[in-house]
Amino acid sequence: MSDLSVELTAPNGKKYTQPTGLFINNEWVASSKGNKITSINPTDESEIASVHAAEPEDVDKAVEAARAAFKGPWRDMPSTERGDLMYKLSQLVEENKEVLATIETWDNGKPYAVALAEDLAEVSGCLKYYAGYADKIHGQVIDTSPAKLAYTIREPVGVCGQIIPWNYPLGMAAWKLGPALACGNTVVMKAAEQTPLSILFFANLIKEAGFPPGVVNILNGHGRIAGAAIAQHPGIDKVAFTGSTATGKEIMKMASATMKNITLETGGKSPLLVFDDADLDQAVKWAHIGIMSNMGQICTATSRILVQEGIYDKFVDEFKKQVKETSKIGDPFSDETFQGPQVTKAQYDRVLSYIEAGKSEGAELAMGGEAYKNVGAGKGFFVSPTVFINVKSTMRVFREEVFGPFVVIVSFKDEEEALEKANDTTYGLGSAVFTKDIVKAHRLARKIEAGMVWINSSQDSDFRIPFGGVKQSGIGRELGEAGLEAYTNKKSVHVNLGTWL
Repeated sequence: MSDLSVELTAPNGKKYTQPTGLFINNEWVASSKGNKITSINPTDESEIASVHAAEPEDVDKAVEAARAAFKGPWRDMPSTERGDLMYKLSQLVEENKEVLATIETWDNGKPYAVALAEDLAEVSGCLKYYAGYADKIHGQVIDTSPAKLAYTIREPVGVCGQIIPWNYPLGMAAWKLGPALACGNTVVMKAAEQTPLSILFFANLIKEAGFPPGVVNILNGHGRIAGAAIAQHPGIDKVAFTGSTATGKEIMKMASATMKNITLETGGKSPLLVFDDADLDQAVKWAHIGIMSNMGQICTATSRILVQEGIYDKFVDEFKKQVKETSKIGDPFSDETFQGPQVTKAQYDRVLSYIEAGKSEGAELAMGGEAYKNVGAGKGFFVSPTVFINVKSTMRVFREEVFGPFVVIVSFKDEEEALEKANDTTYGLGSAVFTKDIVKAHRLARKIEAGMVWINSSQDSDFRIPFGGVKQSGIGRELGEAGLEAYTNKKSVHVNLGTWL
């Protein structure tokens, strides 16, 4: 349908066909009311394209298609064949990575070099990883007595609603699709309304790979409308969500009406601890990556840097130097750019508002603290990398997630105070420790209240390793073998072999 796609030429000259409809039952369809969402290029604030916005009625159609596929060819397909389809999809992602990275950069603002070399490699790698698991999901026999044969079966949950965020659109889609499909589930996925374009192009690859109609359905739509419809839908058996803690709480409430299985990966205010015996050069470089990569728009961003007081001043000086030398702001399609724009005007305004909050509460602004207008014609949602020092733990900039190139650097006296400050948060997603004392590092790894601890690194997650948080940073785990657990139910079977009445 020609009215459900548009021919586009990206800023880097790449020409491609952009789908704009809803992907339901392997077909492109218009939304029931014809309402649309316009995607904005955050680099220059221009319109890219408008896509159809799903209504609850459209969610109903997608769920119906997913349920039919689940009851039909997909669930009973030999598991090795499911894995073959997933592997084919990973290959198609690899073959189309330049177009996918182009769309991601145009729609999201992240540097093209990063989208291509890192994000797309993770997408194809994650899908390939879970393709290998498709025929390795099994139950067990439990020995009780000669009079009973007892065993378990791991069955797919059913129709899964998956709501993905805007900071890593394709990456988060792969994290959720991989285990869901490997386990034999079907999916209704909602793209983030801020960044819908790349996942729509990806939808065509699902059909090209040979997935049966209805196995994966992809909708655009507003969270309050389409997202809420997914969370509440009686025909959806599970909801997986990545996004803010506030939205995660709303999804929990909505899903509770039907007692859905849920996986939530939400906010963070992750600490990075630097002890005086650390390799300072490495600590500075990793700390920079930990907060400034992806424009600071990372749920696990180590946005609270805690430094032992004996090296505090030196660390601050070296960190500022690293930011100045490395965080080159510019056109995300330029190979020299490290930091592109924030994803939307709303996110840009949010970061600037926290800068004002830090100033008003008495924190010392050590670097940045303003909008950056030296790109192109001066438009775009760019913010200078911002560093606050002499921050108190009661300040909003210490306690609240900013989600931007924004960091606070705080001192501590000893290990006890470091732990106290690190754990003084409602969040518990990521954390990092820098020290050459490996005994201390492992001791701290046990005591820090977080789902993940990096020792002498930050943000180097891996799709083979479980990812998730504690406290208000989420429920459940994604990635690794652990990521499969949320997408199967364990059924126990009791066979009477000799207990006769």
